[in-house]
Amino acid sequence: MANKKASEEEKEVLEKYLLQFLNIEKRFPLLPGIEDTSAVANLMGLEEEEFLKLRKRFKKNAHEAAIELLEDKEVNEWLDDLPFKGDETIVALGDSITDDLQGWFGIFKHVLEISIPEANFTFVNSGISYDTSTDALKRLNRDVLAHEPDWVIVALGTFDMQRLQVAPDRPLVSLADYWENTNTIEAAVAAVTKNPLVWITPPPVISEMLQEIRLFNFDLYEDDLKGVREILTGKKGYIVDPLGTRMGDGEGPEAWNYLSDGLHPSVSGHVQTVKELLRHLTQTKDPEEGSQLEPPEEYEG
Repeated sequence: MANKKASEEEKEVLEKYLLQFLNIEKRFPLLPGIEDTSAVANLMGLEEEEFLKLRKRFKKNAHEAAIELLEDKEVNEWLDDLPFKGDETIVALGDSITDDLQGWFGIFKHVLEISIPEANFTFVNSGISYDTSTDALKRLNRDVLAHEPDWVIVALGTFDMQRLQVAPDRPLVSLADYWENTNTIEAAVAAVTKNPLVWITPPPVISEMLQEIRLFNFDLYEDDLKGVREILTGKKGYIVDPLGTRMGDGEGPEAWNYLSDGLHPSVSGHVQTVKELLRHLTQTKDPEEGSQLEPPEEYEG
C-alpha cells in the first residue's frame, strides 16, 4: 500500500484540484514523520521530486503574480500608505482559499517583500483547507496567538455556509454561530495585538460550476455568503470587499477568476483579493472605530 503510485488520472486530480490545498503538515503538525517530504509525497502516490516540483510551481505562480500586480500604477501609489513598520509578524487565518500555495496570502507576501526589500516581516499562513470558523477557533491558540502576531488577517466563512447533500436545508454553521465564533476570535486577537483586525469577506461562488465537480459533497450559494459578509461588515477593523464584488465586473463573478470548481480562485482571482486588501489597508478611514471605505451609492445594506 505504501508503494502505490498515483495513476495519471489521479495525478491530474492532484495537480488541478488538491495538491495546492493539501498541506497536511499544517493539519497534522505532530504526526511522526510529517516533516519528511518523501513520506508526504509517498502518501499522495508521488515521487518526492515530482511532489516538490509541483509545489514549487504553485509558489512560483504566486511570485510572478505579485510582480505583475506591482506593475499596476494604482497599486504602487497605495504602497507608501501601508500601515506597516517593516518588522511585524503577519498571520493569516483561513480555509483552503488562504491555504492555497498560489493564493492571495503568498501573493501578498511577495508584494511586500519585493516592494519593501529592507523590511523584516514574518509571514505565517495559518489557513487550513476547508476549515469553518468553528474549526479555526479550535486551533486559534496554536496557529495564531502562539506566534504573538502584530497583524492578523481573517478570511473565514465560505465553508461555514456549506449545504451538505445530506442536509441541504441548512448551512453547516449557522450565521448565529458564525457571529459568535468571529466575536471570540476578535476578542482573543485583541488581547495580543493593538492593531485592528483585517477581515477578508468570502468571495462569491459560481454554484453551477461547483455542482459539476464530483469531488465535493456540498453546495454553496451566494445568498448564504451574503449573510456572512453582512456580519463582517458590522465589525471593527479593515473590512476587505464588504459587498463581495472583487471577482467580477459588477455583473457577477467571472469564471476566469476561478478554478474549474467555481469555488477556489484562480491566480487572477487571488490577485483581485490582494488588490482589494491593499486598497482597504491604505484607504480605510479610522479602522479602529470600524469605519470603512464609502460604499457605492447603490448599496442598500
